[in-house]
Amino acid sequence: MDLTIATRQAAGRTVMSVAGEIDVYTAPRLREEITELVAAGTYDLVIDMSEVEFLDSTGLGVLVGGLKKVRAHDGSLQLVCNQDRLLKIFRITGLAKVFVIHQTAEAALAAT
Repeated sequence: MDLTIATRQAAGRTVMSVAGEIDVYTAPRLREEITELVAAGTYDLVIDMSEVEFLDSTGLGVLVGGLKKVRAHDGSLQLVCNQDRLLKIFRITGLAKVFVIHQTAEAALAAT
């Protein structure tokens, strides 16, 4: 399966809606998108993963790398994830304590 990424502005933040699989083959594209946004001065990101069907360790690495990039500019990277199988990955790896994870994009945008 492929990876689709759509970017929009909402509540002063950039929302990246990601759908498909984030794996060793598609993760570089996500990394590139995040890198381009940060290079363009976007430091407050919400990555909506509600349509992501698969996430592997390469994808987790890209998300952690993105978090480091925005934090270097005092920014934030929040995730929208409401699928138990993906949330389990974040819990098992300990990344549920690293990322702010919301159930919906609306909840992420309402958070400060």
